Amino acid sequence: MVFDTHAHYDDKAFAEDRYELLASMPEKGVGLILDPGCDVISSKAALALAERFPFVFAAVGIHPEELGEDPHSALEEIRKLAAHKKCRAIGEIGLDYYWDVSRKEEQKEIFAAQLELACELGLPVIVHDREAHGDCLEIARQFPEARGVFHCFSGSAETAEELLRRGWYLGFDGPVTYKNARRALEVLAITPLERILIETDSPYMSPAPMRGKRNDSSNLVYIINKIAEIKGLPAEEIERITFENGKRLFRIS
Repeated sequence: MVFDTHAHYDDKAFAEDRYELLASMPEKGVGLILDPGCDVISSKAALALAERFPFVFAAVGIHPEELGEDPHSALEEIRKLAAHKKCRAIGEIGLDYYWDVSRKEEQKEIFAAQLELACELGLPVIVHDREAHGDCLEIARQFPEARGVFHCFSGSAETAEELLRRGWYLGFDGPVTYKNARRALEVLAITPLERILIETDSPYMSPAPMRGKRNDSSNLVYIINKIAEIKGLPAEEIERITFENGKRLFRIS
């Protein structure tokens, strides 16, 4: 069985077949799924899916692209949602300088506030870091007790090494299967097996054979096979290790 530690089944891309698709996942070898929220609405939707399906868990948080008009009020809602019995992390949180840097300082403020909340509640975090590696690392350094995963890690091997020393996990997605994946493969090569999580980021970032199509958790097989190739291990062993890694980080028995 595999654990997709990052999939947005609350996304509108699944509007027509969301429940049928999720119900089919166990027979496709997907044993666990974690759906991270991106704002209050999607966090509530992720929790609703977790209530409906026993193998689905949720994270709640404010994505840097979803600050809205009053992110501080939203933070109070996130705090309440984090008390749900199937909430396993604060996320998806972080920094994104790719699309819009007009609210850069506010992004950093809300990221830090959510790291502080996670530490207070004893929850791991799911970090989104796009074109903001230096600032993400600097803010993470301010919370040495924080633990979690840098989702779809796209930074340098040097940044990865520091995060690994600090106890973080790294998430690997469809991009490791792409032809131009040199940096991702360098990071994968130095990441210990016990710190690797596998993700689809569904419905986005489909792996190479499925690029251009809607992604879902059944496509984890392509990511597993690439990791197995790089690590020189059977795919079944990568499947087992990453499943246990996800359960350990997100405290799923």
